[in-house]
Amino acid sequence: MSLALLATLAGTSALARAKAPPAASASRMVVEAKELAYDERNNTVTASGNVQIYYKGRILEADRVVYDRKAQRVFATGHAKLTETDGTVAYADRFDLTDDFKNGFIESLQVEAANSTHFSAPRAERAGETTVFERGTYTACDACKDDPSKPRLWQVRAKRIIHDNDEKTIYYEDASLEFLGVPVAYVPFLWSPDPSVKRKSGFLNPILSYRDQTGVGVGIPYFWAIAPDYDLTITPTFFTRQGPFLAGEFRQRFENGSYNIRAEGTHVGDPSAFAYSPVGARDQRWRGSVQSTGEFSLNDQWRFGWDVTALSDRYFLQDYKQYNSLLQNYFFRESSSTVYLTGQGPRSFFDLRGFYFQGLSPNDVQAQQPVVHPLLDYNRAFDVDPAKTFGVGGQIDIDANFTSTSASIANYESIQPRTLDSIYGLYNVCQIYSPTVDPYKSRCLLRGVGGDYEHATASASWKRKIIDPIGAVWTPFAFARFSGSYLNYDTTNAYPAYNNLWQPIPNAAQTLFVNGADSTFRGQATPGGGVEWRYPILARSPVGDVVVEPIAQIVARPNQSSIPSLVNMDAQSLVFDDSTLFEWSKYSGYDRFETGTRLNYGGQATLTLPNGGFINAMAGQSRQLMGKNAYSTADAANVGLASGLDTRTSDWVGRFAFAPSSFLNFVAKGRFDPDGLRARRLDLVASLKLDPVTFNLQYANYASQQPIGFDLRRQGLSASARYDLTKNYFLSGSVTFDMSRYLYNALTTTAIPNTTTLTGINVNGTAPLFSIAALGLGAGYKDECTSFLVNYSSVYQAQATTGLPARNQTIMLTLQLRTLGEARFNYGLGSVLLNDGVRALP
Repeated sequence: MSLALLATLAGTSALARAKAPPAASASRMVVEAKELAYDERNNTVTASGNVQIYYKGRILEADRVVYDRKAQRVFATGHAKLTETDGTVAYADRFDLTDDFKNGFIESLQVEAANSTHFSAPRAERAGETTVFERGTYTACDACKDDPSKPRLWQVRAKRIIHDNDEKTIYYEDASLEFLGVPVAYVPFLWSPDPSVKRKSGFLNPILSYRDQTGVGVGIPYFWAIAPDYDLTITPTFFTRQGPFLAGEFRQRFENGSYNIRAEGTHVGDPSAFAYSPVGARDQRWRGSVQSTGEFSLNDQWRFGWDVTALSDRYFLQDYKQYNSLLQNYFFRESSSTVYLTGQGPRSFFDLRGFYFQGLSPNDVQAQQPVVHPLLDYNRAFDVDPAKTFGVGGQIDIDANFTSTSASIANYESIQPRTLDSIYGLYNVCQIYSPTVDPYKSRCLLRGVGGDYEHATASASWKRKIIDPIGAVWTPFAFARFSGSYLNYDTTNAYPAYNNLWQPIPNAAQTLFVNGADSTFRGQATPGGGVEWRYPILARSPVGDVVVEPIAQIVARPNQSSIPSLVNMDAQSLVFDDSTLFEWSKYSGYDRFETGTRLNYGGQATLTLPNGGFINAMAGQSRQLMGKNAYSTADAANVGLASGLDTRTSDWVGRFAFAPSSFLNFVAKGRFDPDGLRARRLDLVASLKLDPVTFNLQYANYASQQPIGFDLRRQGLSASARYDLTKNYFLSGSVTFDMSRYLYNALTTTAIPNTTTLTGINVNGTAPLFSIAALGLGAGYKDECTSFLVNYSSVYQAQATTGLPARNQTIMLTLQLRTLGEARFNYGLGSVLLNDGVRALP
């Protein structure tokens, strides 16, 4: 080590005051102090008074520093402080270091790392990149600002703490974990990655669980950082009631994307914990799943990816997972797999993908699930230059869609009333597989084709906005739509789910719903055009600016049928509300399209407040002027009937939005009978954020739509809230009420066995008006070093041992100590069977 500068300063008794590190050679030592003294007899140099020594990016500060030239050691005392190149600061009563600051002994050491972690020890030894803390402590918690003498929230106290910077590892010998100074756990040996390390091989914190079906479970994850760009996590889990469970997840990242593969499986130890088929998987011995997701950017505009899941059986996730988002809705549960190619340009979009669906509910018939191969969507918009089109101008949009689906068994739905199979009371079956002359009195619908179905649509549209001299906005438009479909349904297959006449689900009956059209290509061209008029009127008032805007739109098309084959696969979700009032076609997909001439009219008013808040109201209606009303023309699924559009003059639709400030928001949307203005569809959404309280509310009330399978009114209420008790503590909760379930109480006892309006055999229902469908309660604590969460959940889910509807209850505890890891414990409180008229024993 070169000490030329130090010797020079000593020989001249230089006096300096340092305010910033001087610009000196990185290999030379720079000393600044109030006084420097050279002891020739002892061959020492002493710096006193605000001493600052700079060497190779390190800074040593103290009241007094003695350099022993013969021993080549540096002794620093009095407010001693050593700052490392990475920003780590070590405070001590005394430093005894070699002259390169790399080795030595330290008394009363406190280390404040750059990543807000803290070490302390009465004595420590430094050897190169390794520091040994004798009777040391480690924590990621900051000291209390009001009283630094208070114990940290948590810390690890050990006989020896060894921090190896080369290995990026911290070792603890005879260690105990303390909370607020109280020991709560002891381990003879422990190690953890250096806080600066993002990925390091080793065991992770164990995962604890308990459920009646599996018993106590202990999972021990091992993380293997194979390379900087890929890793593997293996988690063996041991249950007291079931066989060993092994899960593995492999992840790899590339410059243009990443993917992961997760596989898990088990050999069932106690099959009696699960229900018999078809409501359980008691007959399965080997069970598991494989899941994979990935996405890669081929270039700036194109992405390729996948999200696929394969399950040994539909009940695997329910039986071995405490929580899975796929299982939270009792009546609509499925696993979907997709592979896709997507392109996104400045004004264009391309999406090509395939789908595979696996039903997870005991009411699903897997053979009825369609395979989509493929689904193609394309859209492009571009402007038209008026100078090159004789002043026409405007915008042209091109849309295209191609869909190909296959299924083994036709998907029928019994309605008015809904009836179930005669053996298990699980599967929806029709008593007569045939449509009725009057579709409003239908007893059976065809939801999906058993066989092959392809449908293609291409359309081009033009529109242009024109503002007239008085401020009205005119938008003329024109379009041409070309569609074609090919239907090749199967007439031989049948599924053994029997109705009261012991007839299985037959593919042959499809011919009655599609006019016998099979192996036939059908095509149609639909031109159209129209104009939309808006006249915004601005008025100023003392409370804000008001804009009133009447709106009218007329759309003309030929008088033709929009359902040549009666098949409707992708346009079954029809919701008529304020968002669809001025759409040229209000159907949700491509299999259906509006026909004839239709007038849409309404208006809206908006008050804009000075603080940025607003109040908005909108109302409107639609009327079929000429030609066939597509919404009153039933397809095989009766879509359009009871939609509010199936009469010449539609229902009224409206919206009211109220957001006077950032902390309050309320939106009400509804559809109303045109004669008495009775509400047929009502949606209310409200949110309030008024520190320390956050509250969200949703309410829905939909009138019955018997021709499409909703025999009774649907009503529900959902609320969630969070209360921040302090900066660190909070309470949270959520509840969802099924306010329609009580309507089925009187319908669960009928003269015909196995006939209900939902699922299952008849019981005398006792569901109240506010039937709890889901309930969640939580509490937590979070600061800079600790996160602790307690959550309770109760969801409507099939009971594993019987397959009957029940309320499944779980408590989840999560403790996360920053830099040390996360510990989880899931405790299944069991399930309670529900006597609510929805389902009971066969």
